[in-house]
Amino acid sequence: MSQSTMPTPQEPAASGVSGQRPDAMTGSIERILPEATLARLTQYLRALNTLQSQGETRTSSGVLAQEAGVNPAILRKDLSLLGSYGTRGVGYMVADLAQHISTAMGLGQQWRVAIIGAGNLGRALSGYGGFQSRGFEVVALLDAAPEVIGSRVGKLAVEDIKNLKAVLEATSANIAVLSVPGAAAQELCDQVVACGVRSILSFAPIALQVPTGVNLRKVDLATELQILAYHAQNLG
Repeated sequence: MSQSTMPTPQEPAASGVSGQRPDAMTGSIERILPEATLARLTQYLRALNTLQSQGETRTSSGVLAQEAGVNPAILRKDLSLLGSYGTRGVGYMVADLAQHISTAMGLGQQWRVAIIGAGNLGRALSGYGGFQSRGFEVVALLDAAPEVIGSRVGKLAVEDIKNLKAVLEATSANIAVLSVPGAAAQELCDQVVACGVRSILSFAPIALQVPTGVNLRKVDLATELQILAYHAQNLG
């Protein structure tokens, strides 16, 4: 098994067209977006939501790029991959572009998240209000520690990890978050995959292996801090 990655635009997709794939529901062709573009799309969406909250109905590539912290040329290129170019002299309609990006990223679907590991990080994640506003509902929190099982974290009761399959099925969870020690992460990851979950976010400090067809994202806080330390020492 190997860690899954999203195919790059140069890799052949299922449709046989480079950088594209057939939509499972409609049969239409969808472009497979580069990882860097996907990361920036989240920044554009956050900026658009901020503009909407300020009552703005239109924006330019320059303003949106500044709000998102990117180069305007890069922003225009990213949005062109979605088929959205804006209107010359008018710019972008804020609400329409936000909806366009949300749809392209699959945020209009129902995403139900199970968090495995009810330690400090798992509890903090389960209570993060930003998930709900972005279309993600935390539906389960699981742990193996007897002293934790049954305790309540917000609206959730911590479930026994022994009942993982039943909990995932009962809650229809389709995303799993692993906030567990490295020693336990691979086994739990394998169990999650065996239960049919194909999207996993891991905070475990090890490289996990998943089969083809499973999307795995890794967040390593220690690595990010080390990178910050490198840049900080070179600022002086």
